[in-house]
Order: sequence, then C-alpha cells, then structure tokens
Amino acid sequence: MSELINNRQHRIETLKHIIRHLHSGEAPEEVRARMKELVGETDYSEIVAMEQELMAEGMPVEEIQSMCDLHSQVTRDVLVPLPPVVLPPGHPADTLRRENAALTRVLGEMHLAMAEIQTLADDTIPEGALLKWRHCYNDLMDIDKHYQRKEHAVFSRLEAHGITGPSKVMWAKDDDVRALLKEMGAALAVTDATAGEWKLVAKTLGSAVANAMAEMIYKEENILIPMCLNTFTEEDWGEIWLASPHYGCCLVEPGKGYHPPEKMLREGLHLPASDQIAFPTGTLSLKQMVGIFSVLPVDLTFVDADDRVAFYSEALNRVFARSRAIVGRKVQHCHPPKSVNVVDQILDDFKAKRRDVAEFWIHFQDRFVHIRYFAVYDEVGAYAGTLEVTQDASRIRALEGERRLLSYDTPIHQGGN
Repeated sequence: MSELINNRQHRIETLKHIIRHLHSGEAPEEVRARMKELVGETDYSEIVAMEQELMAEGMPVEEIQSMCDLHSQVTRDVLVPLPPVVLPPGHPADTLRRENAALTRVLGEMHLAMAEIQTLADDTIPEGALLKWRHCYNDLMDIDKHYQRKEHAVFSRLEAHGITGPSKVMWAKDDDVRALLKEMGAALAVTDATAGEWKLVAKTLGSAVANAMAEMIYKEENILIPMCLNTFTEEDWGEIWLASPHYGCCLVEPGKGYHPPEKMLREGLHLPASDQIAFPTGTLSLKQMVGIFSVLPVDLTFVDADDRVAFYSEALNRVFARSRAIVGRKVQHCHPPKSVNVVDQILDDFKAKRRDVAEFWIHFQDRFVHIRYFAVYDEVGAYAGTLEVTQDASRIRALEGERRLLSYDTPIHQGGN
C-alpha cells in the first residue's frame, strides 16, 4: 500500500514539474511527449491534486484558470478513463451525462451549419444555414442551467469534502463560455451580413464557442463526474437531486428511477404551530414566519459573521435561483471568481464599519433588478453578518401617477407555499 501511495505522490510531483514547464512557455507538443515518457498513466484524482497543490504552493488561481485547457490537452494521452458506472435514470450524475450528450449533439449540428456556410459564395446571404446556426445557439443557451446546477449544487458538496480546485478553476471557464455565447448571440442577431462575413464569424467566434464548450464537456466527463462518483455519499447525491429543480435541466428531462435516501425524502420543514418566537415588537410562530418570507416581494439571503450562507427566503418568483445546497457554504464560493473581489470588499467594509450599505442595479433577463447589501450588527455593535435584498423593480420603476382606489391587476395566488 505504501508503495502505491508513494508512486501516486511521485506522479503528482512529476505532473507539477512538467506543468510548470508548460507555464514557462514550453511547447505543448514537447510537454505532451515528456508527459507520456515520465508519467505513463494517471487518473483524474492525480490531475486534480496536481492543480490544487500548485495553488497551495502559491501559483495564482488566475494562472491555473488561463492554462487549464492546455493542462487538459497535454494530459489526455496519459489519463486513464475509469470504467463507466451504471447509474439509475434520474441520478444527478446520469442527468449531467445526458445533458453533455445533448450539448455534444447540438455542437455537431452547429458545426454542420457553419460548414455549410463555408461552401457558399461570399456575396450570398446564407439564410438556411444561418437559421440552423441560430437554432443551435438557442439550444446552447440552455447550458446556463447545467452550469448553475454544477456551480452551486455540485461544487458545494465537493467543498464539503475539502476539494476546492474545480470550483475555483471550472467556474471561471464556465463564465468564459457564457461570455462567448453572449458574443455569438449578438453576432447572430445581425440580419444583413453576407456569407463571406459569416465565414469569418464561424472560423473565429463560432469555433471558439464550440471548442470551449467541448473542452468543458471533456473535463466534466473525464474528471469532474468520476471524481464526484468516487467521493460523494448517497446523502450528497440526495442533496443535489433535491436542489436540482431550482435550476432546471439542460435540453433533456431527467429520467425516472433514482430517489434519494428515504430519510431525506421524509425530512422537511415540520413546524409546530405552538413554536413561537418573541420579538421586541410582537410574537410569530415559525409557520407564520415561513409564510411571510414566501410572500415578500424581495428575495433575502443572510450570510453570517463567518461568511457562510445561513439562510435564504424561498418565494415563488425568485430573481436568482437558490437551493439548500448553498446553506453553510462560503459566500465567496457562491459567486463567479471574477466577482469575488467585490464580495470581499463589501464584507471587509461592513466588518470594519467603513460602510453599512452597498447597492447595485442591473438588467437581468428583461428585468430591472435592484440589489442591496446591509451590514447587520448585534446589540453591542459587533458584526453579525450581511443581508442581501434582491428585488425585481421593473413594475415599480414603470409606475406613474397615483392609485387611490382598490383595483386588482394580478391573478389570485393558487396553491400553498
């Protein structure tokens, strides 16, 4: 056993040494050849360990993020795929795999549409091929559901097992895909470009989107999913399954056949009516509080003094999806890497009492969204946490004049909370 452990650590050290040469500018082909000669074979766990150790030794996360696609390319020849695990339909890992298969199919259709454009005369308008390309783009935009579920539900469980590398590196690459898709969508909105112009878009932007998405699919299939299958408990998968409806599925419907442990299905928010909480201004039962939070026209999230998500409200029409998987998670890990510095700045200012409110407003999915962060202090003035209040302010922003008479303009709420 000790020999196996030593061999594994030796391979990780060798991987780190070779990858440092890649970062210093050595040609990927030379690095790949050296990898085959010195490493021979490795598996996903050693590649993840290699990247985590490089970060622990001081290599900036941004450098790992910028080079991780090259890491993947130069290690493919030595990566030993694990035997496929048979999963029941609807298991979260099965759904991730089926989504990746669907995305791969759409990428193939997009390649065909772009190849068709390459065969046309430069001065023509490629209406048919362009329509196919736009349909593919619409389908590919569904990937945000896949990424959000991975970033919030899956990464949170990995972090609970002490594995933080994927969330630091993969999330940034997810954001790169999102940015490329947005750019391609803007290009595809143009209506009067010629085939010659579309050929250039296909060779540059279209190829960049396809390559970035295919690279992430490879990483998920060969590194992320096998790692999760070998690491997660049944309870971990149960939490991911329970959280998944908050994000939706990408291009496919989840199969039927998997269920989390019975205990998790039975557990819920069972609140006795007599369970009262006394406030300085009155008393409420826990059931009443849950009801109040569910109808508030704002979304609330509370982060405690240790920067961990302690609570979020659950209303019917949240602006940003939340799931129970984020409770207990470091708030820095709930945001894309490029915005973590803003999160840290707000928290640092609140803790130091330099500020007690931070405010943003953005356009999000055709809505005008108002986001505010409030510092919360206890009775002696010590920092107790941060409250995030998010509101879809589109309707309020559009109000004019006055309404002084009763008038209902929204449908009656159906169903319970």
